[in-house]
Amino acid sequence: MTPVCKGFLVFLAVGQLIMLVRSSRFIHGRPKGGLLPSPRLPDGHKIPEENWFTQKLDHFDDSNRKTWQQRFFFNDTFRQKEDSPVFLMIGGEGTANPVWVVTGNMMNYAQEFGAIAFLLEHRFYGKSHPTSDLSDDSLKYLNSEQALADLAAFRQAMAEKFNLTKSRWISFGGSYPGSLSAWFRLKYPHLVDGAVASSAPVKAQLHFPEYLEVVAASLNTTGPECNKNIQNATQQIDRLVQTSGGIKELTQTFRLCEPLNNSNVNDVSIFSSALAGNFFGVVQYNKDNRAFEGVPGTNITIDTICSIMDNDKLGDPLNRYAKVNSLMLDTYDEKCLDTRCDNSVASMKNVSWAGSAAEGGRQWFYQTCTEFGFYQTTDTKEQPFGSHFPLRYYVQQCEDVFGKSFNKPNIQSGVKQTNTNYGGQGIAGSKIVFPNGSIDPWHALGITKDVSATEQAIFIEGTAHCANMYPDSPEDLPQLKQAREQIKKHIVLWLS
Repeated sequence: MTPVCKGFLVFLAVGQLIMLVRSSRFIHGRPKGGLLPSPRLPDGHKIPEENWFTQKLDHFDDSNRKTWQQRFFFNDTFRQKEDSPVFLMIGGEGTANPVWVVTGNMMNYAQEFGAIAFLLEHRFYGKSHPTSDLSDDSLKYLNSEQALADLAAFRQAMAEKFNLTKSRWISFGGSYPGSLSAWFRLKYPHLVDGAVASSAPVKAQLHFPEYLEVVAASLNTTGPECNKNIQNATQQIDRLVQTSGGIKELTQTFRLCEPLNNSNVNDVSIFSSALAGNFFGVVQYNKDNRAFEGVPGTNITIDTICSIMDNDKLGDPLNRYAKVNSLMLDTYDEKCLDTRCDNSVASMKNVSWAGSAAEGGRQWFYQTCTEFGFYQTTDTKEQPFGSHFPLRYYVQQCEDVFGKSFNKPNIQSGVKQTNTNYGGQGIAGSKIVFPNGSIDPWHALGITKDVSATEQAIFIEGTAHCANMYPDSPEDLPQLKQAREQIKKHIVLWLS
């Protein structure tokens, strides 16, 4: 297959690695920092200090004696007795933020139940570096099974260190860590007594067009015109990109860093995907109370962007599409939009911990190429973003960044193995609760209906990704408040 930056037959799928150079807000459904942005630290509260735990590099090879230092945080403010319950927040595909053991829904429960709280950073993310670099040889130690074994070893060691051997443990996680929370209970039921798996995509899936379908359905909550106008804008772009005059107009209107190179179909694809990504990110985190420290954009909602797309006074659909793009660039203090493929692939191939992709982009992309897929393709007609992001492009990116062995059959094999290992949406565990929001595109791969009497779904109409995990807000929907109460009832049962 032809490398993505030199080919002329394939297009970039939105939300993937290409936005890393200048526009790194939203990469393969993962915003900068990870899929679960952190809440704001409440006034007057201090961040817990970091601690370190000696962890095995390979839990499944007894001849490998290598170890490394894994970072964790804890908060024992609410602990009332020796056998107090333990709440374990699982870190994911970004730097672990200790604010999660200070505020948020889990800490509300911790205060109510007198629990001690821990947060364990995921291997290969944040400061938890098991190896000296991010080479392919190093990344073979990055997978969900090793991460679950990390949790098991950590849980046993902390039980001894903090005299918690008689305590009941409950795991919490959102998004990918939500899946880890469910799988931790599934694989190590003797170590964890219950699991909250928020917005957890427990089904690995190579081809994930449902993501775009949920985005379209979520945008449609404001009325059908928003999707129609996006589709019209996309069609206008397809026409303009064919001529030199059109290229000049697109370059100026959408504030590109360099003139769009229409002789390289992949640069055109990057451009189209970045524009669609503006909508993906807003939908995924619509009104979710994140308001995380120092990061703008939490006030931009589906209503915001659709009100722009539906406003005839702002020009034709193309100009409205450009105004949404300018809003996002200005909000995130980005002067221009980068559309160069070569720069981005070079960034993703950098194996140094000092590289820009080491923030988590390279690692998460590796996990999608080996375990999960999650490729948000446009191979569905039920969305307004065109047809420029087929599955073959994602597969080609895996090959270009990690090598020819990362081809479609091998990626599909890894996805199949993940579902064989954990059960996908047929997960056969117990004492697990699965909160999901109807607005969140990831709910399509989650549990939205009860699996069994002890594996229950909480489907929250009108909320987005991991909304139940954030601190309470006066603007919370009644169904969100009810969901948090339902989760608490499960915790009561697990602790009894």
